[in-house]
Amino acid sequence: MRVLIAGFGSIGRRHFRNLLMLGERDLIFYRTQRSTLPTDELKDYVVETDLEAALAHRPDAVIVANPTALHLEVAIPAAQRGCHLLLEKPISHSLAGVGALRAAVEQSGVRVLVGFQFRYHPSLRRIKRWLEEGAIGRPVHARAHWGEYLPGWHPWEDYRRSYAARPDLGGGVVLTLCHPFDYLRWLLGEVESVSANLATLGDLGIPVEDTADIGLQFQSGALAQVHLDYLQRPPNHHLEIIGTAGMIRWDNTYGTCRVYRASTETWETYTPPSGFERNDLFLDELRHFRRVVAGEEAPHCTLEDGIQALAIALAAHEAARSGRRVRLSEFLTSMTEASQ
Repeated sequence: MRVLIAGFGSIGRRHFRNLLMLGERDLIFYRTQRSTLPTDELKDYVVETDLEAALAHRPDAVIVANPTALHLEVAIPAAQRGCHLLLEKPISHSLAGVGALRAAVEQSGVRVLVGFQFRYHPSLRRIKRWLEEGAIGRPVHARAHWGEYLPGWHPWEDYRRSYAARPDLGGGVVLTLCHPFDYLRWLLGEVESVSANLATLGDLGIPVEDTADIGLQFQSGALAQVHLDYLQRPPNHHLEIIGTAGMIRWDNTYGTCRVYRASTETWETYTPPSGFERNDLFLDELRHFRRVVAGEEAPHCTLEDGIQALAIALAAHEAARSGRRVRLSEFLTSMTEASQ
């Protein structure tokens, strides 16, 4: 499989190293020379600075790993040329161009996998199984919390120059840490409406929101609260789901999850396999992507899933701006029509 990697920031480098671990060697790179990472690892590979030149190598698949605001500049031409896509999250910073990407994908018949790697976390998969089995009855409320100090993410670069801190590249904590929007929707179903408070509360000196409290109402009637911030030390990422007959807790720091069944008044703990580490999520994602490209599996996280997660993030911005709860379906329709 010939793979073009677009972007060589932190996630682009991770995908590169993981592809090598999986035995892939036919790799091409498209770079605009904006990355702050050293490029000595690429000395034995073709590196193009022009997208058309990169696509002229006829890759089977393209990994879109450049900054968020530039995703569609790569994804649309790649899809038009028949390349399957691993599209990093969020799929863009706005809904403008999303319709063009959808049309290119439909016309060319390529397959798209969106890079929400938490769908491969063994504990979240166990939680999904528990919910499907009715272990806690009907889910009625969830609380997701993710706080992580931005300057500690990439110690080799000035965090103020990173995409996460720059509005022109699609930064801000809501878009950058949008994983809970995807996994909550995966676990609890479609989102009906969104409310939000966004603020810049820390001393990071960045022109984007560093803190967000977001309310979600699901079509099932369940509610959720999502807290995101760039400030917390040490980092903390956890999830709690309350049901009519019990509750579930997950702590990403330790990887474990627990379920309380009211019927037996007992806790059950699930621990990921011995040796599990964060990079396993990305390795499993790439293994799955290879099977998607080969036509052996359908994408676990589709383009439509990516569009919904992006719409939730953008609806949160609109809710914070307007001070009103935003109905997601109406917002998605109006924003899509406005971008055409």
